[in-house]
Amino acid sequence: MDAEGRHAGFRLPEGSWWDWDVLAWDAGQFRLAAGHDLTYHHGLELVFEEPVFVSCPSSFQDPTFRAPSRDELLKVSLRLGGELPVVVAFEADAGGQEPISCLIAAERLVIVQETVLRYWRDDAAPGQRFAAWVRPPDV
Repeated sequence: MDAEGRHAGFRLPEGSWWDWDVLAWDAGQFRLAAGHDLTYHHGLELVFEEPVFVSCPSSFQDPTFRAPSRDELLKVSLRLGGELPVVVAFEADAGGQEPISCLIAAERLVIVQETVLRYWRDDAAPGQRFAAWVRPPDV
């Protein structure tokens, strides 16, 4: 960890964040969604802005976030030619025999906590957020 604490572990907001999946992944962002069951909604998003290194399955459960090891920091800095402000490491259940180690490096991390519906509801409150793939039914 450096003097500014840039590589320290971070704390998730209180909640049931057992089920996780990737919502978006492009040059501008790597966005993970979490909830207790992703069937109908999610309540947490980790938005890694300007991601430069991602080693993570598309869906996983029960991650244990931790500060990255010296070896993981070295791996990222050697590949990218320097340190990044955000390096996040965790182990998670991806359906295999053992947990998988994951590593994400980015310029910034934004944590968004709000309910995002994953299906259409006609009676949704004004301003309710829907997942990007949700569309109103044809009228």
